[in-house]
Amino acid sequence: MPTTEPRPDTPFFIVMNAGSGHSETELRRSTIEEVLRGAGRSCHLEVVEDPEQLQATARSMAARAVDAGGTLVAAGGDGTINTVAHEAVLAGCPFGVLPQGTFNYFGRTHGIPEDLAEAVYAMLRAKLQPVQVGLLNNRIFLVNASVGLYPRLLEEREHDKKQYGRSRVVAFFSAIKIGLRAHRHLRITLELDGKERHLRTTTLFVGNNRLQLEQVGMRDGLIEAVEDGQLVAIAPRPMGKLGLLGLLVRGMLGRLGEADDVEAFAFKRLTVRTPAVYGRRRMKVATDGEVEQMAMPLEFRVLEGRLLLLVQGASRKQARTVPEGDEAS
Repeated sequence: MPTTEPRPDTPFFIVMNAGSGHSETELRRSTIEEVLRGAGRSCHLEVVEDPEQLQATARSMAARAVDAGGTLVAAGGDGTINTVAHEAVLAGCPFGVLPQGTFNYFGRTHGIPEDLAEAVYAMLRAKLQPVQVGLLNNRIFLVNASVGLYPRLLEEREHDKKQYGRSRVVAFFSAIKIGLRAHRHLRITLELDGKERHLRTTTLFVGNNRLQLEQVGMRDGLIEAVEDGQLVAIAPRPMGKLGLLGLLVRGMLGRLGEADDVEAFAFKRLTVRTPAVYGRRRMKVATDGEVEQMAMPLEFRVLEGRLLLLVQGASRKQARTVPEGDEAS
């Protein structure tokens, strides 16, 4: 996709999730401000203490970014990045990412450093590139969206994080716990390319991220589909607890693509309905780790080039090779 150079004096409007502790939040804040101040760049940073205020803060900062010809930036995990990116898409303003989550799939896919100072240095020298996002009804997703068992897994993981801390080990054991519990199968109707097909599954997972699909071991053709402007649906066939547990382990070992009891296909638009006998008007869904109730039917589709992302910036080491007179450019 084509890239463009942002203005060298573009101000940054940064929305930062407060995270797990006051001292950690202050360290992140000071790191961002010191790097930008040293580069002579304008920065307006809002720390969000209450998760309920994240969307409103992001919307306000997006409006300010548009008025000032600036860039809206999210500092946090994939859920925070999703919420702020949603407002960037609605406002039509450039978007930057300072990844601070557990997995950071979106940032890693686009080559954004996980170290905060390095990410800020890279952002200073980044170019704008339009990137693909997924849309579930009226909600965008950058990494994945899902219905069924996966939203339950995410709720369990969030509960465990509050007790045991944020780590990939905690996420692993949360998944194992969910796999061992009783679970209900979904009966859904998929409308794809004008044709209907019926599916019974524990969960429908829709991916929009090459790195995550590679990590679970999906086939090359499906990984390439995301690069070619499509989304990828993954749905395990009906199975018991042990079968589901085995499937979770295979995914964690990067061997999900070898499973015969998993359906996977690429698409640009997909409508999901449940049988009328269910009487289900709303369903629990997850978008980039955030769980909510959403009205039926569910429509997944691709939005190509609607998010203008700052990517491919130089690292701090590369930045040091820039002549001193050009440091603030």
